[in-house]
Order: sequence, then structure tokens, then C-alpha cells
Amino acid sequence: MTPIPLAEELLLLAYDDQTGKATGSRIGLDLGMAAAVLIDLALANRIAYAADGHLAVVDATPLGDPVADAVLAKVATDEPHTPAQWLQRLRHRLRTRVLEDLCARGVVQDVDETQLGVIHVHRYPTTDHAYEAEIRQRLAAALIGDTLPDERTAALATLLVAARMTPALKLPAEESARAHERLAEIASNAGFVGDVSLEDSIVRPSVALVVATLGKAIQAALGTPKPI
Repeated sequence: MTPIPLAEELLLLAYDDQTGKATGSRIGLDLGMAAAVLIDLALANRIAYAADGHLAVVDATPLGDPVADAVLAKVATDEPHTPAQWLQRLRHRLRTRVLEDLCARGVVQDVDETQLGVIHVHRYPTTDHAYEAEIRQRLAAALIGDTLPDERTAALATLLVAARMTPALKLPAEESARAHERLAEIASNAGFVGDVSLEDSIVRPSVALVVATLGKAIQAALGTPKPI
């Protein structure tokens, strides 16, 4: 199956397949999706974390994905910004754009339940479950089994931790403890939890720095979690 953008993967995990509604923190999802686009660009060697603390374009060649290419052009032409600043600049309306693309490809369906033409309500139940099934299979192999995740899966796991979206994993109770332990380990290796260990990182050092800084920026934007 052809890989889909990380932002789409994060959204499919966050939306309930039947109700078509987002679960968990909407702000966390929006920040996570903005980070996901930037991470996809880092994975494709298009952007990198610069020594001055900004994200910089190292290769302006388009990827062929409209959302990613628009962000790449923006990073290339706009004034320098930190990862935290880019998250805030990119998160607005990003989810709408991604949902439109998923609807156009028949992955989700737009169910319009607008009432009286004033209260706009849309649900997006899943119509093609193959993509989400593949995502969950990759994550399960990395979190429950002994499979070493690839860069994209490691980055996705890190985003789930940073955006506080781990409940979206919907893991069986008997495997939850092992999965969350492994999730923290993967996120740490990707550069989010604890210090960045570049020589031991699952991802390339250049990508690990982008993942690390974006993960920390998401956590800072969400603030201290409320006690349960």
C-alpha cells in the first residue's frame, strides 16, 4: 500500500470510524498534524533544524503532495521561525484541508448534519478502512512485538505521545502496559522523551532533531496535563 502523509495517519487514528467525530484534544490533534507535515518534509530531506533554532529549507524540490508542498514553499519564502512558531502558523484550517483530501479519495465520507443553515456540523466516518488498518498494524508490531519501527512509525509514535493521543491506539487491556512502555521508549529514541541520543536514535540524526523540537513545542503549547 502506498504510504499516506503522517498528518493523514494521525487524523485517521484520532477520528472514530463509525461516528466520524474527533476523539481527544482537538488542539493536540491540530498541533500534531502541523508537526506531522513538517516531519514528512524532514523525512524527505527538504527541511532541517538549523543551528540558530529555526527550521530551514535544505531542498526546495516539491514532493508532489499539495499540503506538504504548500508548507515547503511557505518555509522557503517566509521569514525564519522556530518550530513552535511554525506549529501555530500552520495548524489553522490544516485539518479541514486534510479532511477534504481524504474525502476526495474516498477514505472518509463527509456527512453534513448542518441544522437550520446556521449550526454547521460535519461528521467524517471511515469508508475505506485499509489505510487505518495498516497504520494500526505497524504500530502494534512496534509497540507489542519486537519489531524495530521504521522512521515514519517512530515519528508517528512520538507525535501520539506529544499530542496526548495515546488513547486513540485502542490497545487491548492486557497489552496496554507493554505498549505504553514501548511507546515511551520509541518516543525517547526519536528524541522527544528525555535527552536526544543521536547515535542511538531510530531515526536519522537530522530528522530526530526536527521530531524532538516539534514534540517539545507541542507539549509546551498544550501545557501541564491536568491531574486525573
